[in-house]
Amino acid sequence: MDIIDVLIIVLYVVLTLGVGIWVSKRASKGLNSYFLGGKSIKWYYLGLSNGSGMFDVSGTAWMVGLLFLYGAKSFMFMWMWPIWNQIFIMVFLAIWIRRSNIMTGSEWILTRFGDDRAGRASHLIVAIFAIVASVGFIAYFFEGVGKFMTIILPWDLSFIFNGSELLTSSQSYALIIIFLTTIYTIKGGMFSVVATEVLQYGIMVIAGILIAIYAFITVSDVEINNVISTEWSTIFFGNTLEGTWTGKFEAFNNLVDTQGYKMFGAFIGMCLFKGFFASVAGPTPSYDMQRILSTRSVKEAAYMSGFTNLILFIPRYLLIGGIVVLALVFIAPELAVSPTLNLGDLEIILPNVINYHVPVGIKGLLLAGLLAAFMSTFSAFVNSGPAYIVNDIYKKYFKNNAEPKHYIRASHLASFGVVTLGVIMGFFAESINAITLWITSALYGGYVAANFLKWIWWRFNGWGYFWGMTSGLFIATLQFILDQNKDNFEVGSWFYNVSQISAIYMFPIIFFVSLSGSFLGTWFTPATSMKTLKAFYKNVRPWGWWNPVFQALKEDDKNISKNNNFGMDMLNCAIGIVWQSSMILLPIYFMIRDYPKMWITLIIFIITSIILKFTWLNKVRNLSEEEDLQKLKIYSKVEDEENHTMAG
Repeated sequence: MDIIDVLIIVLYVVLTLGVGIWVSKRASKGLNSYFLGGKSIKWYYLGLSNGSGMFDVSGTAWMVGLLFLYGAKSFMFMWMWPIWNQIFIMVFLAIWIRRSNIMTGSEWILTRFGDDRAGRASHLIVAIFAIVASVGFIAYFFEGVGKFMTIILPWDLSFIFNGSELLTSSQSYALIIIFLTTIYTIKGGMFSVVATEVLQYGIMVIAGILIAIYAFITVSDVEINNVISTEWSTIFFGNTLEGTWTGKFEAFNNLVDTQGYKMFGAFIGMCLFKGFFASVAGPTPSYDMQRILSTRSVKEAAYMSGFTNLILFIPRYLLIGGIVVLALVFIAPELAVSPTLNLGDLEIILPNVINYHVPVGIKGLLLAGLLAAFMSTFSAFVNSGPAYIVNDIYKKYFKNNAEPKHYIRASHLASFGVVTLGVIMGFFAESINAITLWITSALYGGYVAANFLKWIWWRFNGWGYFWGMTSGLFIATLQFILDQNKDNFEVGSWFYNVSQISAIYMFPIIFFVSLSGSFLGTWFTPATSMKTLKAFYKNVRPWGWWNPVFQALKEDDKNISKNNNFGMDMLNCAIGIVWQSSMILLPIYFMIRDYPKMWITLIIFIITSIILKFTWLNKVRNLSEEEDLQKLKIYSKVEDEENHTMAG
């Protein structure tokens, strides 16, 4: 590490802490200010913040490894999350969610199921899910940033006591970065998070552009083509995924065979199956939902979600593409002949490239950019998770009439607790990939079924939601425990065979169990009160099986009309997925100098952008804010009447 690079990183950390603490005073007015920024932050700042939060260093390291090994097809691995749930949010879900006018995803549940025992049960299970997910993601970041910083920075920070290593260098680095990020996040809430994330986004974009320029100048077309094949750059595939590496690079084909994605057709089919249900289910109750709820209006919620898609992928994949090009030319020859070549080597390609193949100055900016990626995502989860502890559990069930400052202090303690649990879990994580698969395929699988049904089926009630979520989370956690202990089972035993199944292929089982819990919980309990359903439907206006509620509303207001936009929304989602994919592939093809495919991708991006302008953006612009505000007033009035009746 040159002193210039060190100074750049130190300057970035000081600037981030300064900005975060400087704006923190605005968060002391109450929970609404602390967790949602008082719903006063402009949509483009929230969009930049949201995009910055998704630009995490662990995910970037994972994507670098995937692109290196699988080539252009690797963008489809992002469908495991699924990455295109952001398109569904942009097209219709952001509007539905923002119309609720509440603080957290758990509180939103009460608007759907009411504030009776069933509603509170579903409300509580969402809060628990949000907290568990936040802890899981913090563990994911702890594991990733530790590995990254150990390879990049030259200092050994391992802590040894009485001859025993209490902390590895990786763990020490992770603890330091987490501590610095936690300071301004806890102190300033949403205002500090958004302010620092906008700054961090700018640094990440600069870093991505610089590394792309450097890779473009340093590596020639001939050098790239000597390493990759035509198959590496194509996105078309068959039922099985064959290795595309030839000559002295054939050793990489063994990694393709052992990573669990060889049956690529089945893998993509599973991603599409999961992706549709997970996307309609909506965002998990985390920072993404907090950004939607923080917008100033329904219209701005849609703008913010669309803007997040637009600003995230091109700069991120310029960075990833630049790193991979350097790795293909400078690291692949040495890595291919390594006698210990394994999947873990893919996770450290990113830091190895930065350490040995990036010049002074650019290295410092790139490190600052990746550090910004970590800090922005981490701070987003630290801000969102405690909202559920304080607002949805502590305030609702234990102390509901305290002073705002009391809840702010409680939020500080909750944030500290969530971070501590995440760090403890991170100490026992096997690898970045293990935590990624648990979050995306197992934990998220338990969330999908109940949250899919809540939008589309009027009869689905609070107990159905509770048991659907509970059964899904139970089997997802069981799967995670089996996976973590798979080396301890006797070969050939039932536990051993189940533990060997990849998490993505466990999704249908988890989904089916959760769906069964949802239906049984619904059928054996009374329906949600018609008053609550009418208020919800009139306010949110989802499509789906809502005819009994619609007919009841029609008796009160003959002018009310159904939401018949399902077909158009699905068309926009399909176009949006192509639009999003083009923004991923465009910088990849640019960096590997495959200009014919680059121009085709650019044309697709332009065409889909124009189509979405007419089919989606114009529709959003025509949203009547006065009408939406009136709906919010109507809903609030009905809710107050219902609460008053229950209290009586």
